[in-house]
Amino acid sequence: MVPEKRTDTGISSTGGGDAQPGDEYNSELPPHTIDNLAAALPAGLAAAPLASPALGSTGPGGDAGRPATHTIEINTGPGIRVPAGDRVTRNDRADRGERLGAAAAGAVQSLSGPAQTGPADAGAQSRRERLRPDGGTVPESAAMLTSERLLAVNRRTQPPPHGGWNAFVYAATLHLVNLGDSAKVRAHKDMDALIRKEFDGGTRFVPILTRKGGVGKTTVTALLGMALADAREDRIIAVDANPDRGTLSERVSKQTRSTVRDVVTKAASIGGFTDFSTLVSRDATRLDILASDTDPLLSEAFDEDDYNVVADLAARYYSIMLTDCGTGIVHSVMRATLQRADSIVVVSGGSVDEARLASETLTWLDANGYGDLVRNSIVALNTATQGTNLVKLEEIESHFRSRVREIVRIPYDPQLAAGSVISWENLKPITRLAARTLAALVVEGLPAHRGA
Repeated sequence: MVPEKRTDTGISSTGGGDAQPGDEYNSELPPHTIDNLAAALPAGLAAAPLASPALGSTGPGGDAGRPATHTIEINTGPGIRVPAGDRVTRNDRADRGERLGAAAAGAVQSLSGPAQTGPADAGAQSRRERLRPDGGTVPESAAMLTSERLLAVNRRTQPPPHGGWNAFVYAATLHLVNLGDSAKVRAHKDMDALIRKEFDGGTRFVPILTRKGGVGKTTVTALLGMALADAREDRIIAVDANPDRGTLSERVSKQTRSTVRDVVTKAASIGGFTDFSTLVSRDATRLDILASDTDPLLSEAFDEDDYNVVADLAARYYSIMLTDCGTGIVHSVMRATLQRADSIVVVSGGSVDEARLASETLTWLDANGYGDLVRNSIVALNTATQGTNLVKLEEIESHFRSRVREIVRIPYDPQLAAGSVISWENLKPITRLAARTLAALVVEGLPAHRGA
C-alpha cells in the first residue's frame, strides 16, 4: 500500500486510490523542523523520506521559480489505511481525519512541552506574558531594572563599608573581608530613604505655626528645611510669611536683599527658575529661603493674595514649600496657608504656658474645619526654652500624643541658642538626628500622589 499525502490544494497518491482533497500536506517549514517533527511522532506512525526540491526548480505543475517545499508522508497504519479502489465514505474520511488530527497534535505536543490546561483564552496567552515572574499583564518599566535586583551581592559588587570597625577590617584585609555598613550607617541610610520619598502631582505645602512667640518656630523651620534639603535631590524652599518682620533669612548667609515683596512685584517678569533663584538665599544644604519684608509698614501689606502669588510661583520650581507663619494663627496670611497645607508642624516650648498655647492652637484648628490637619500634624517640642528643666516633658508628650500623629524633641544646641546663622555640619549630632527625624515624620505624612 502506498502512503497517502495530505496537501492544501488537493489529494495525490503515488499508487492510486480514492483521493480526496486535503489528503496531502506540503509544509514550508525549514528542513530541521520537519526532521524534529518526524522524530517526535509516536511509535505507531512511520515517516517517509523528505523531498526537498531546490529553490527555483520546476514543481509538479511545471511552475518555475516556485518556492521549495518539504513533503512529509505519514503512514497511518493498517487501521487507517484505505486500499486503492475502495470507496471511502464521508464518515470514514471524518474518522480518519480525527485520528490524523490526534496524531499530529501528539507530535506537536512532544515538541512544544507539557500540555497547557485551562480555558481556550489561556492557550492564546503570549509567551512574554507567561514568562513574567509575577504573572501580571502590565509590562515592567526600565526603572525596575535596579542594581539591587540584577547584581548578585558578593565581594566584587558589594560597596565598601562605612563606619569604624567595619571599614578598618575591610582595609586591613585588602578588601577581602567586607562586613557591610555598621548599624549606625544602616540606620542613617534607612532614614535617608524615608526622607527621599517621591511625590507627583505638584508641590507639597507644610506650614510651621504657633500661637506664642519665642518658642523657636523660626529655628524649627530652618532645621526642618535643612534636613530635607540635605537628604533629598529635589528643591526645597522655606518662605518667611511673618507679617511682623520675620527672621528666617537670618538663619542662613544672605545672598540677596530681595524679599517676598519683590517676588510679588516681579511675578509677571519671572519666566523661569533662574529668575526666581536671584530672589532667594541658599545655604550649604541647598535650602532656599525667601525673606519677609524688613520694613514693618510694608510687612503689614503682605496679605492673603500676596501669599498666593508667592506660593503659585514656588509651586513651579519646588517639591516642598515650608512656610514660617509667624506668631499667631489669625493674621491675614493664615487662611491661605492652611488652605494649601498638606501637613502642619506645631511648635511648643517646654514650659506650662507654652505647652498650653500649643494645645490651644490645635483646638482652634479643629474647631475651624482643619481636623484632618490636626490628626496628621507633628508637634516639635523645643526643650531649649526657659522652664524646660522644671516641667515633666513626658506628661507634655503624653498630652499631645492623644491629639497629633507624632512628637519630636528638639534638644538644646549652643549654635541654635545664638540666634544667628545655622551651619548644618556644625550642629551637634543629636540635633541633626532630631531634625532628620522630624523631616522623616513630616514626609511620611505627605501624600505621595496628589489627591491621595
